[in-house]
Amino acid sequence: MKNLSLFEKIISVILLITVIYAIGVYFTDSSYFDKLVQEDGFYENLTSAFLFFTSFTLLFKFIKYQKYYGIWWKVGVLFMALGMFFGGGEEISWGQRIFHVQSSEFFLENNAQQETNLHNMVVGDVKLNKLIFSNLMSICFGIYFLVLPVIWNKSEKMKKLIDTFGISVARPVHIVIFLIATALILIPISHSRKWEIWEYAFALIMFLIVYNPLNTKEIFSKK
Repeated sequence: MKNLSLFEKIISVILLITVIYAIGVYFTDSSYFDKLVQEDGFYENLTSAFLFFTSFTLLFKFIKYQKYYGIWWKVGVLFMALGMFFGGGEEISWGQRIFHVQSSEFFLENNAQQETNLHNMVVGDVKLNKLIFSNLMSICFGIYFLVLPVIWNKSEKMKKLIDTFGISVARPVHIVIFLIATALILIPISHSRKWEIWEYAFALIMFLIVYNPLNTKEIFSKK
């Protein structure tokens, strides 16, 4: 925690408090816990909010630093910003339930929850949420958090490539916080929707990473 700024420490403490709060509610009030992790519940809305915060942070940095970097940096930063924005929108079905918007016939027929989003789509008997957003994305996130920081530090060629595309690399403190949050969520909680809390932890850590990544001097500075 000593490597974090005051703002980053506050955000990290918020993560710790909200995770501990979820654990406390899980063991003391199961019905209220169900409400916290339901669709458009407290943790799902927090996940969406931090994904949007991450996207807007990247866009702010893009505007601030884009004249100092090349085309591939612009592509990489905008792609990541778009990915975070897409994730935030998908998490709340693009505000469908908030604004009481009826799904089109296409989504009523092809979406597992009959909502206007892509991650719950069903193609044949295959649920995209399980195939892509659970299995494939889990592998990608594992590489991002555990492999990318190592190769950025160990390989000059990979470091240059990663920086060229403006990819924010997690600092060791980010990884430690995320692993602690993951353990706190997954070990004591056996509820099927505990992953809603984990997704919130992921979104918050992603915000911290792009706010002040390991390679901030290489990808977010005035050269």
